Amino acid sequence: MGDDSGSGSTGVVAILAIFVILVLVGLVVFGGRIFSGNKRVDVNITVPSR
Repeated sequence: MGDDSGSGSTGVVAILAIFVILVLVGLVVFGGRIFSGNKRVDVNITVPSR
């Protein structure tokens, strides 16, 4: 019985860490759409004429 003393809290910490990571990924993915609307990058590349 002495071997199982810390496994419960370790599981809770692991689940909380995964939850925090998922929240951060969700904010990065959906936060740009919510706060700044449409993020479009317009790249205009032209070749100089000689």
